[in-house]
Amino acid sequence: MLDALWRAARPPFNRFSPPLALASLGALLIGCEAALDLDAVARQAEQPNQRTDFYQAMASNAEVTLLVGNQGVVVSSLDNGQQWQRQQLSTDMSLIDLDVCPDGSFIALSFDNQIWHADAQAQNWIAHALPSSEQMMAATCAPDGSWWAAGAFSTLQNSADQGQSWGEISFDEDAIFTTLQFVSAKQAIVSGEYGLRFITQDGGRSWEPSGSLPDEFYPHASHYRSLDQGWVGGLNGFIWHTRDAGETWQRQPTGTEAPVFGFIDGPQDLYAVGENATVLQLHGQRWASLPTPDQPLYLRAGRLLPNQHLLAAGGRGLLLNIPLPKALAASTD
Repeated sequence: MLDALWRAARPPFNRFSPPLALASLGALLIGCEAALDLDAVARQAEQPNQRTDFYQAMASNAEVTLLVGNQGVVVSSLDNGQQWQRQQLSTDMSLIDLDVCPDGSFIALSFDNQIWHADAQAQNWIAHALPSSEQMMAATCAPDGSWWAAGAFSTLQNSADQGQSWGEISFDEDAIFTTLQFVSAKQAIVSGEYGLRFITQDGGRSWEPSGSLPDEFYPHASHYRSLDQGWVGGLNGFIWHTRDAGETWQRQPTGTEAPVFGFIDGPQDLYAVGENATVLQLHGQRWASLPTPDQPLYLRAGRLLPNQHLLAAGGRGLLLNIPLPKALAASTD
């Protein structure tokens, strides 16, 4: 189109004519532009959820449901995801993990190795720098209220005084820990690439190997109900299950090749979320897909709601409120 407009605007060659030609071309191009609806732009900018949001983690206490994502974005809901409020932390780094502490406060891990702490209303965020330059990938708040982070070079970091001082443990393996979970007051499991899997039974004072992930599987997500039983998910729609503390694993059919990025646990049921707005529900030893919109966007986090729905969040501001199958709805009451 630009080529045609240039030919239409160009007069016969004259060394004095280019300014006139350029002015004519500018007028034609301006005439081709649609009027910009600035009011619509302003209204969209005021929305709490934006298409530029890439949500990474969700957590909730008795009052607040919280979502975190790229460029320090935090959105919160007091009514189980019906309405949201938006906050912007004083960082342009992504918030990659989130957890709720026993006192109802929240911790969030940012990609620049800081733990952000907020009160139970998800307000008044304060950043605490982690002590190591190793990239941390996961964070959790232990049952005793201590903060834990896990990441590169098989490193664990912890603070018992809300970020005032830190301890550090490394297993000297050139591997990234990607998941960390406490299953009781004293027991926790950390896992990562190259099949690494370690457990503690004394609140993190000591750690020991406990089995290994299958085929050096890289876990994007894990969920454990005890030291013995758990699930890990990753690429190609793979979900592996162990009942013997990681000594052996069984691959559970999922019917999808979409990567699995998160698990959502309920009183009886277990769900998984992943790429292409995939939501899976565990039935025995198999996973079944729940109906979701056809979206080429990932889901990474979620929670079960008291109205027998599942709330899931992911890329491009994607938020889904998914009704659960009636046959299994009673288990979420």
